[in-house]
Amino acid sequence: MKSPALTRAPTTLLDRLAEVYPAAECSLAHRSPFELLIATILSAQCTDRRVNLVTPSLFTRYPDTANLSQAELSEVEELIRSTGFYHAKARHLIGCAQGLMQHHHGKVPATLRELISLPGVGRKTANVILGTAFQIPAMVVDTHVSRLAQRFGWTTARDPDRIETELAELLPRRYWITTSHLLIAHGRAFCKAPTPDCSTCPIFALCPRQGVTKSR
Repeated sequence: MKSPALTRAPTTLLDRLAEVYPAAECSLAHRSPFELLIATILSAQCTDRRVNLVTPSLFTRYPDTANLSQAELSEVEELIRSTGFYHAKARHLIGCAQGLMQHHHGKVPATLRELISLPGVGRKTANVILGTAFQIPAMVVDTHVSRLAQRFGWTTARDPDRIETELAELLPRRYWITTSHLLIAHGRAFCKAPTPDCSTCPIFALCPRQGVTKSR
């Protein structure tokens, strides 16, 4: 028997979310692939709002890869302290900049393999860069995407890499970039952890969770 969570095409729900959140996009402020890469590394275990408060000073002090690659660790730590885990993040930022200078002429590469070879860059960060900076179809899986994909019945996986694979298999490539933006926007507004606000949810009529509930 087909799962109630998949009785409607996932793209129908995503199209509706696009109507609800027409301005959904990456919320990390940036003006270049370099700035987006640095901001995304900083966003680990930190809100995008906090990162956006920190990066203006950081980019004023270190406006490009060359400057950041030669930065003093203690200076970077002080500038990013409020983002948390600042010792490790500062090392990653400087190491990433050095890697870009040594292997990519100071430019941010546009392939997953090259991106994840840089210090502090995992698949999630790499996919943010590919999708947002270069418009290359990529599936970003953060806590919001994981939570909503599980609630919608699109995956039963818990591992982010597995969720990424399953969503990429489920959804057409043209949806990959926007999927994370839409799910993050909806996760912040209504489909929150630990309890979703279903009573005022604008997509409740389409929600696969409702179908699962009714089938029990």
